[in-house]
Amino acid sequence: MTETQAKSEITFEDFKSEVLNDYKIAKISRECSLLGRKEVLTGKAKFGIFGDGKEVPQLALAKAFRIGDFRSGYYRDQTFMMANDQLSIQQFFAGLYGHTDLAHDPMSAGRQMGGHFATHSLDENGNWNNLTKQKNSSADISPTAGQMPRLLGLAQASKIYRNVSGLEDFTNFSNQGNEVAWGTIGNASTSEGLFFETINAAGVLQVPMVLSVWDDEYGISVHARHQTTKENISEVLKGFQREQGTNGYEIMTVKGWDYPSLVATYEKASEIAREQHIPIIIHVTELTQPQGHSTSGSHERYKNEERLAWEREFDCLIQMRSWLLENNIASAEELDTIDNDSKKEVLEGKKAAWNAFVEPIKEEQNNLVALLNSIAFLSTNKVFIEKIAADLAAIKEPIRKEILIAARKALRLVIHENGKQQLATWIKSYSEKIQPKFSSHLFSQSTKNVLQSKEVLPHYDESAEEVDARLVLRDNFDAIFNKYPEALIFGEDAGNIGDVNQGLEDMQEKYGELRVADAGIREATIIGQGIGMAMRGLRPIAEIQYLDYLLYAIQIMSDDLATLQYRTHGRQKAPLIIRTRGHRLEGIWHSGSPMGMIINAVRGIHVLVPRNMTKAAGFYNTLLESDEPALVIECLNGYRLKEKMPNNLGEFKTPIGLVETIKQGTDITLVSYGSTLRIVEQAAKELLEAGIDCEIIDAQSLLPFDINHDCVKSIMKTNRLLIVDEDVPGGASAYLLQQIIDEQNGYQYLDSQPQTLASKAHRPAYGTDGDYFSKPSAEDIFEKVYAIMHEAKPNKYPSLY
Repeated sequence: MTETQAKSEITFEDFKSEVLNDYKIAKISRECSLLGRKEVLTGKAKFGIFGDGKEVPQLALAKAFRIGDFRSGYYRDQTFMMANDQLSIQQFFAGLYGHTDLAHDPMSAGRQMGGHFATHSLDENGNWNNLTKQKNSSADISPTAGQMPRLLGLAQASKIYRNVSGLEDFTNFSNQGNEVAWGTIGNASTSEGLFFETINAAGVLQVPMVLSVWDDEYGISVHARHQTTKENISEVLKGFQREQGTNGYEIMTVKGWDYPSLVATYEKASEIAREQHIPIIIHVTELTQPQGHSTSGSHERYKNEERLAWEREFDCLIQMRSWLLENNIASAEELDTIDNDSKKEVLEGKKAAWNAFVEPIKEEQNNLVALLNSIAFLSTNKVFIEKIAADLAAIKEPIRKEILIAARKALRLVIHENGKQQLATWIKSYSEKIQPKFSSHLFSQSTKNVLQSKEVLPHYDESAEEVDARLVLRDNFDAIFNKYPEALIFGEDAGNIGDVNQGLEDMQEKYGELRVADAGIREATIIGQGIGMAMRGLRPIAEIQYLDYLLYAIQIMSDDLATLQYRTHGRQKAPLIIRTRGHRLEGIWHSGSPMGMIINAVRGIHVLVPRNMTKAAGFYNTLLESDEPALVIECLNGYRLKEKMPNNLGEFKTPIGLVETIKQGTDITLVSYGSTLRIVEQAAKELLEAGIDCEIIDAQSLLPFDINHDCVKSIMKTNRLLIVDEDVPGGASAYLLQQIIDEQNGYQYLDSQPQTLASKAHRPAYGTDGDYFSKPSAEDIFEKVYAIMHEAKPNKYPSLY
C-alpha cells in the first residue's frame, strides 16, 4: 500500500485530527509573528522578519516533505519548520533574542537574525549524522535569491546517488537518490539573476527540485508590475514547461489560501520529482503579508485600502477557518478554543525563551557587581567604582556588552592599585568564555580540519622523466577519482575536452559524464552545485575556468559557503573544492590576480596559491582528507612547463598554512606566491651576481598564512623584507605585510623599512608589453631590492639612478 493510498483510507476522526493540528500549527506560527513584532518594537529584539500570510501553503509543503529530503529556503518559512517539529515556540523567540546557546537557538546560536533556519547535519564533534533519518534544512542566508544555487546542488546530489556506481556504502546520505530538494522564494526575488540562472541549470540537469514561489504581489514596497514581466512569474516561465521529447519543468499554480488544493498540488509535485527526477515550480498566488515586509516599516504606507481589505478577507488563516466551518470539519467553538490556546502557548513560550536568555547574563552581572564593590572598598577611586557598579546593577535586562564595558572602565581606575590584577583576571577569563560564543567555527573544529593533515612529499623513481606539468594534475585526478567514488568534478569545458588546459584529459571517458561533467557558462550555480552536493556527503570539485570569472560567483562563495560552519555553529559543512587558474595572463579580463578582494571576501574558505602543478595536486589530496572548503588557484602559465611525475599519485600532500623556503639567503627576505615566484627567482639570481643574497619564501596558502611564523624567523636572519605579488597595490601584498609585521611581530627584527612591490593600480593592458608595464618584472624586483640595500649600505651598493 502506498502512503497516498493509506492517507485516502483514514477515518474522518483521524482526518479531522490531522487538519485541526495543521490549523493549530498555523495559528501558533501567526501568533509568534504578531508577538515577535511586539518584541522588536519594545526593544527586546533588534529586528524581525516573519512568515505571516504564508502559513497554509507551508503546511502543504511540510506534508509532502519526507525524511531525507532537503530544504533550501528563505526567512519566511517558520510555519514549515514548526510543522516538521523542527522549530518550537521557545526556539523561535530564542532566535529573535539572539540566544548564543545552541541548545536554545539550534538554528544558529544567535549568529543570524530570526527567520533563518537550519537543522543539524553534524554532531558536536563535526561528524556526519545519518541524513536519511531526518528532515534536513540547509542553513538560510539573507541575500535575496542566494538560496537558489545551493538548492540546485542539493537536488543534483540525488541524481548522483541514484545514477553513479560505487556509492552503495553512502547510505547515511541518500536512499538511492529518492530525496527531493525543496526550495522557497518570494515572488519579488525571482527578479534576481541567481533565480534565472538556477532555473535554467535545473532544467538542463533534470534534478528532483521543487521550488515554491510565495507570491504576495510585493517586494518590500514595490509592486509586481515593477518586478516581473506580465506581473506573473509562471507566465514568464512557460517556455520551461516540459513537452514530449524535451527536458524542462512541470509548472503548477495554486492559490495560497486554498488548503485542500495546496495539499493535493504538493503531493503530486513530490511524486513526480521523487520518482522521475523532474524539476517542478509551484507558483503559489494570492498570498498576503499581514504585517508588511518586516519590523522596519508598515505596509499601510504602500498598499491602498482596497488591497488591505482584500488581504483581510483572503488571509490564508481566515480562509482555512471558513473551509473548516463550511465543510463541518470543526465548529466555531472548537476553532475558538484552538485560537485561544495558541495565544496562551505562544505567550508562555516567549516568556520561557526570554528568561532562559536573560538569566545567565543577570548572573554574570551580579558576579561583576559584587567584584567591583569588593575592589572599590580598598580603592582611592571608591566613589567612582561604586557608581559603575551601581549603574550596572540598575540595568534590569542587561546584555554582555554592558557588563564588559563596566569592567573595562573600572580597570582604568585601579591601574596602580592592588585590585588591578583581580579585575584584569576576571576580564580576561570572562572574555575567553564569552568571545567564542560569537567567533567560533569560522573553520572546522573537528579532527578533520586541514591543519591536522601532515605533509607527504612526492616520491620519484630514479628514472622519473620530466613531463608537461598538466600531466601531473591529470594523473593525480585519475588517482583521486579511483580512490574516492564520491569525488566528482564539473565546470566549463571540464568534461568532453578535459578542461581548457587538458588537466582532465580522458577523465570523462573513464569515469562517466556525471562524475566529470561539462557545465554551462554560469559560475554562480557551478559553485551552488558544489555547495549543495558537498552538504550531502559528496566531494565535488567545482571548476571555474579562469580566476577572473570567479567574480560572478564571489557573492555565493562569500555569503553562503564561507559562512556555513560559522552561521550554524559548526552543525553544517560543505567541504567544496573550487578549482581555477590565474596569474600572468595578458589583458584586463584574463590577468587573474584579484587576490586582495578574494581573501577579504571569503574568510571561512581556504585560499591556496600553489607555484606548480605538483604542489596543486598535493593540495587536492590534502583537501579530500579534510572537511573544509577551499579555493585552489593553479598557475595559468605553468601547464606546459616541465615537472617530474611522482610515483605516489593521490597520496602526497601539500601542507596548508605552511610556507616553504625555496632559496636560503642572508641579506633580505622575499615573500611571494604563484607564478610571480618564477620572476622572483630570476631576479634573485641576478641580485646574487651583484652581491645581494636573497632568501625566497613561497607563501603557498594565503588563508591560512604561515601558521608556524617561518617568515619572521627568516627576518630574524636577514633583517629586511620585501613582499612581491601581482595584485593591485594594497591588495594581497598589504595583507601579507600585515600578517608578518603585525601578527608575527616582525617589525622588531627589521633594519630597513618593510616594503611591497605589486602591480600598477590599473588592470594589466593587453600584450607582452602590456604585461611588462603593468605587473612586476624581474627588473622591478632587482631595482627594488637594490634600493633597499643601497639605503642600508650606500657605499657598497651605490645608487642605480
